[in-house]
Amino acid sequence: MNDDMKQALLDAALMHVPFDGWSETTFKAAVEDSAVDPVVAKALFPRGAVDLAIAYHKRGDAQMMDRLEAATLDGMRFREKVIFAVRARIEAVDDREAVRRGTTLFALPLYAADGAKLIWGTSDAIWNALGDTSRDFNYYTKRATLSAVYSSTVLYWLGDDSLDNQATWDFLDRRIEDVMRFEGAKAAAARNPLVSKLMAGPGRILSSIKAPSATRRGDLPGGGGI
Repeated sequence: MNDDMKQALLDAALMHVPFDGWSETTFKAAVEDSAVDPVVAKALFPRGAVDLAIAYHKRGDAQMMDRLEAATLDGMRFREKVIFAVRARIEAVDDREAVRRGTTLFALPLYAADGAKLIWGTSDAIWNALGDTSRDFNYYTKRATLSAVYSSTVLYWLGDDSLDNQATWDFLDRRIEDVMRFEGAKAAAARNPLVSKLMAGPGRILSSIKAPSATRRGDLPGGGGI
């Protein structure tokens, strides 16, 4: 029942976001339009429209996961799987203006941490869906790198007026290519005896950093969003 009311409030809010953004005005209108009791609505979304914006992002993540689970990724190179996943996340968006308004909201200092955590959660979901098993420092570098790729691609997509968003997909392909070149350079450096000796000390420190446990706290990186 609570989930139904959450979805009803979110659907109602999306009708107002293009005009009033993710604001208190939008939240009040959503409560009125959905006929959800105001006290219940506030209990479901304590911070009002901010929590609605978070719910909208999470809805997109869930739709992305549905598409990934239904897709046949066998035979794809790994970079192609990552590109497919990022595209699936962006294509899950049915309201570009809602994302634009959300980007503006989460750029505010007060909500920047919320926005960063959402992007991290999206990247974490993609890596987990693609079978990442890293439990060391690579766990964090993979998600940080993908977060940068995903967020820059979304910003590009917001201004893209090309046919079928082809300019965005070309941009995404270039960003993934940049990452692959960087990873190749890292691997080559690791094979260099001189570099290996220089990095021995930092390497021991980094090797002590582990991924969150299965019972990790929700407010830590990798906690799966908000």
